[in-house]
Amino acid sequence: MDLGIKGKVALITGGSRGLGRQSALALAHEGVDVAICGRTERSLSSTVTEIKKLGVNSLGIIADVTESADIGSLHSEVCESLGAVDILVNNAGGSLSREDIEGTSLEDYKKTFDLNLFGGFELMKLVIPQMKENNWGRIINIASIYGREYGGNISYMSAKAALIAATKHSAISLAKDGILVNSIAPGSIEVPEGSWERFQNENSPDVVEGFISDNLPMGRFGWPEPLGDLVAFLASNRSGLITGSCIVIDGGQSISMI
Repeated sequence: MDLGIKGKVALITGGSRGLGRQSALALAHEGVDVAICGRTERSLSSTVTEIKKLGVNSLGIIADVTESADIGSLHSEVCESLGAVDILVNNAGGSLSREDIEGTSLEDYKKTFDLNLFGGFELMKLVIPQMKENNWGRIINIASIYGREYGGNISYMSAKAALIAATKHSAISLAKDGILVNSIAPGSIEVPEGSWERFQNENSPDVVEGFISDNLPMGRFGWPEPLGDLVAFLASNRSGLITGSCIVIDGGQSISMI
């Protein structure tokens, strides 16, 4: 299926590993030129090489999305090297603690919001003007089922819920400008060096099996390819009536939590 986005330019934060990497590869398969950012040169270089093998241009940039200076430089470098950003995937994020409200400092709370919300917010503000000028744009924010349901820690839940809300608000304000804004709420998806791989390494087989039995109707952790495919679809011309949505991709995990 041709998704009609060949030649577009995408920027994916946290794009060197995990869900970001899979999103980058899925877009590259559709002929999209892909810029990714991350914190380590080794993983960036490896993923850029994979992307280029698919016959598109690619760029890997070391950047910290919690730093405004890095965000500005990131956007400028992508525009200079590949052109204006048509597709923005805000994937960088993560949980910085495992605490409830009593064990979470305000500083930890702010750091979690910097990583999961504010960096993406700044990038959205940078790419929107050109998207409006082109009357075409796609913004996809990677949230979490824990932005919709109970789970994780208080700062992570709050940040992902705020990201979903910001997505909905932006979608309405940009709907007449040809810009579609959506979020994706993944469940427990296992990727190399990801949080669910760490969960399995840090707990006994009985604990892991209990979690799977209680929470994952498919009897296994999720895998990244379906999320990459969803990102590519939402970035395409075939998603033209979808905006302001938060699409859950969790193999029924959320239903099991009700």
